[in-house]
Amino acid sequence: MERQKIENQYKWTIDEMYPSESDLNKDIDKVKELIDKLASYKGKLAESKSNLYEALHTSEDAGRILEKLYVYTHMKSHEDTRINDNQGKATKIDMLSTELSMATSYMVPEIISMDEAKLNEYLQDEKLSFYKKYVDEILRVKPHTLSETEEEILAAASDLTAIPENVYDMMSYADMQFPEIEDEEGKEVKLTHANFSLFLKSKDRRVRKDAFEGLYSVYEQYRNTFASTLYGGVKSEIFYAKMRKYESALQGSLFNDDISVDVYENLIKSVSENIPALDKYIDLKKKFLGLDEIHMYDLYVPLTGDFDMKITYEEAKEIILEALKPMGEEYLSHIKDAFENGWIDVYENEGKQGGAYSWGCYDSKSYILMNYHDDLNSLFTLIHELGHSMHSTYSKSTQDYLYSSYKIFVAEVASTLNELLLINYLLKKSNSKEEKIYLLNYYLEQFRTTVYRQTMFAEFEKIVHETVEGGEPLTAEGFTNIYYKLNEKYYGKSCVVDEQIGLEWARIPHFYSNFYVYKYATGFSAASALSKQILEEGETAVSRYKEFLKSGGSDYPLNQLRAAGVDMEKKESVDEALSVFADLVDELEKEL
Repeated sequence: MERQKIENQYKWTIDEMYPSESDLNKDIDKVKELIDKLASYKGKLAESKSNLYEALHTSEDAGRILEKLYVYTHMKSHEDTRINDNQGKATKIDMLSTELSMATSYMVPEIISMDEAKLNEYLQDEKLSFYKKYVDEILRVKPHTLSETEEEILAAASDLTAIPENVYDMMSYADMQFPEIEDEEGKEVKLTHANFSLFLKSKDRRVRKDAFEGLYSVYEQYRNTFASTLYGGVKSEIFYAKMRKYESALQGSLFNDDISVDVYENLIKSVSENIPALDKYIDLKKKFLGLDEIHMYDLYVPLTGDFDMKITYEEAKEIILEALKPMGEEYLSHIKDAFENGWIDVYENEGKQGGAYSWGCYDSKSYILMNYHDDLNSLFTLIHELGHSMHSTYSKSTQDYLYSSYKIFVAEVASTLNELLLINYLLKKSNSKEEKIYLLNYYLEQFRTTVYRQTMFAEFEKIVHETVEGGEPLTAEGFTNIYYKLNEKYYGKSCVVDEQIGLEWARIPHFYSNFYVYKYATGFSAASALSKQILEEGETAVSRYKEFLKSGGSDYPLNQLRAAGVDMEKKESVDEALSVFADLVDELEKEL
């Protein structure tokens, strides 16, 4: 469907951010003025308190305006990736972002080189004291900060190192065309990123297989291009890690969140130890479906025969408001605002970016991009993204701009907690054995795809980076072999590991976000503990959790989670979540 045919009530209102091109250009000019102003403080930060304050304040102002420009132009381009004018505006802001990075590149080296006593004296100043945590963060990365000239070079290189991800996006969402397959009714339907996941849930095994083979036949054609882009992305991450004197790209990525490598490795170890529970679940699925062997394209089929849950967007809104009642009226008022006042871009249209996300800036709503289909998965995706939006909304309402952005490590906690409250509500309300099996299956799939699958992704990233760091280049064949062997490790005892699954690495956008995916698994584990506390303790736990949402970027993630009620440095936190998975598999076995 073309975008103009979708009713306005189902579209986000991002044009409120910039009602006209003139408004957009005014902010671009403001950023350029602030960039020029920043140049006047270069080499002078240590001279006086006022210089340091003005430079920090000007940088903050420029960053806030640029964030708004960046978010708007990129979200606008996602409405229809075929519109070159919108792509051009987004690229223009990318370049402006690089200019600002270069203009501020002197600040960190100068602050680091300041006399410590003088810096501490400056930070006692009434206005400068606001920046104390910000400066403390800078000093924490002192061992990994370069000279002013070197920082300028790294800032300038960001345009180049962003190319692999940009090429991936254009290839995947704008240029690649997938074949048509016959649906359950024998109608020819073109495969898309959005409907592929629906076809994998089809009750017709022929449809599942055709979709699986059709999609990967196209990735097979472009495997060398995707290998080049991913290799370029990996090399970029390793380049930055080496330049900043980290032991590895993994350590460099985790350092920003003050997370130890042990947290990452403990996750992989814990999940690896619990693969037998996954095998049991897949064996149950194979028996229930009446299959002699279960293939990769069978993994997503619901375990309820002809039973299905069709949930319209309007029904989804009502369900979500009921499921989130334990969070209290204030939380629900924000959810209602999102539904009623243009936060959400609901339906798929031609050229629209696939998937879903929550995004916005400090001075906008916390918008949500969806590609909603009338199914249970879309319901969960919607409540997931609303969790992100609530996190941002609470953070922005409490924290100043500088400390409003929370770390990615805790981002998935808020979204997953919403999902867990939803599944708890749906299971309690289920009124038939068939529906309970369907929901248990869905809950187990959330575990499988969020904890097991994302950890497999995390292990793939770790192996790939270590391979390249060891001096071995990776081609399409190398990526495919590594990925295929990991699928054998996670699924090989219970499932036929089809050859095509070795190419799945080529279609995972998160591999271009340095060591991001493990946070889904740790986030799910933390959310599991916190949701249990909310349901058992009530208002006390809710209040504690809201303080976590409000804390934004004012503290380090592990400290924030401890205050909320869960310690993610302990391997037991993941083990406990996986024990819930094993218990649910046992419960499903009894129901079946």
